Amino acid sequence: MNLPAFRSASLRRLAPLTALALIGALGACKSGGGELVVDDSVGVTALRSPCPLVEIPDMTGDVTLFSEPGRTDAGALDLTASITNLRSTCDDAKGQTQLRSEATFDVYARRTDTRGARRVVLPYFSAVVRGGTVVIAKRLGSVTLDFADGQERAQAQGRAGSTVDRAEATLPTNVRRLLTRKRRAGEADAATDPLALPEVRAALAKASFELVVGFQLTDAQLKYNATR
Repeated sequence: MNLPAFRSASLRRLAPLTALALIGALGACKSGGGELVVDDSVGVTALRSPCPLVEIPDMTGDVTLFSEPGRTDAGALDLTASITNLRSTCDDAKGQTQLRSEATFDVYARRTDTRGARRVVLPYFSAVVRGGTVVIAKRLGSVTLDFADGQERAQAQGRAGSTVDRAEATLPTNVRRLLTRKRRAGEADAATDPLALPEVRAALAKASFELVVGFQLTDAQLKYNATR
């Protein structure tokens, strides 16, 4: 994985990350172990799950192959492929010290020259990212696409997984108190959004994990995705 490009994509996601961490609609996670966050001043109740969010980093969800080295024009286009239908499951039931997430995704490919049967193997990565910027684990895998003679399109499925320490994905007690404390009109900090406090934002980022999946691109392929 090209870390500089990945890091820039993650930084663009860091701003909304804390808000995403408090959304209760993380349907891929089984309920039972989430942290309740209540803001009585605006009538908001949300369930924060310690399960990792699952995403495809910017510019890594597509790959393009060309028939001749150094060419990137339409006349040399050989094959295009995309990652889609990224889904995950995670059981965050109470009592579990390790949170195991399993993700599946589809790869759809299209080739230009349909003559003859062809097998194409595309590498991909899966990584666990903390706080939107820190890669704490990375694995490589591959998907195999088989084109029959005369067939233009092919499809394959890939898998990825992650394990996160529940304690690391849990907000500290003092931060939970800040988020759930009742605020009444007239109090000095009644109009202060606790999510705007630097210490709260830092704690949310530290306790937020992502399982990210994308194609393992060369520098040239990454550059093509960034400029096309």
